[in-house]
Amino acid sequence: MTQLAIVYHSGYGHTRRMAQAVAEGAAKHTEVHSIEIDAEGSIPDAAWQTLLEADAIVFGSPTYMGSVSWQFKKFADATSRPWFSQQWKDKLAAGFTNSASMNGDKHSTLHYLMTLAMQQSMLWVGTGLMPSNSKAATRQDVNYVASFAGAMASTPSDASVDEMVEGDLKTATLFGERVALQAVRLGGR
Repeated sequence: MTQLAIVYHSGYGHTRRMAQAVAEGAAKHTEVHSIEIDAEGSIPDAAWQTLLEADAIVFGSPTYMGSVSWQFKKFADATSRPWFSQQWKDKLAAGFTNSASMNGDKHSTLHYLMTLAMQQSMLWVGTGLMPSNSKAATRQDVNYVASFAGAMASTPSDASVDEMVEGDLKTATLFGERVALQAVRLGGR
C-alpha cells in the first residue's frame, strides 16, 4: 500500500490538530504515519526509516516570526543525511502551517518547506483548492485563507485547539486527500 508520512512540529497543539486533519484525508487512500518533532527538535531514530519508506512526505510547522519553528529547522538541518545520498529524490512533498494572524507571513513558512523539498529533489503538491473569496464566503468555508502552495490555518492566539476554525481543518483534510491521491496516481506501493 502507498505510504504517506506527516512530519511536523506543534508548539501549542494547533499544528498537531492540522496534522490530524491532513492524516484523516490521506488515510482514505494511503497508509499514514505521523511523526511529531519533539520540543528538542528531534524525531525517534526509527522515524528516519519511516520517512525513507514513504512515497510522500508532508511537512508541517507553526509559523513563528515569519518562518518555521526552530524545532522544525533543527529537523530540516538533520535531513542533510538523506539529502547527501538523494534518498528522498522523486518522493512527493507537501506542507502546511498555522499562525495566529490572518496573514502572519504563513506563505514564508510554506516557501521554506517548499525549498526544503526542492533541495531534497522532491516533487511538490499544492492544495488544488479554489479560494473562498466571494462576498458570501465565511471563515467556515474551505480555503478561506486562500493558499495554493499548501494548507494554511489561522487560529487566534487565545484560541484553544478545540476552537480552531472548521473551514481550515476541512481544508487540511481535503489537502491530505489530494496528496495521497497523487501518491497513489504516481505509482506508490
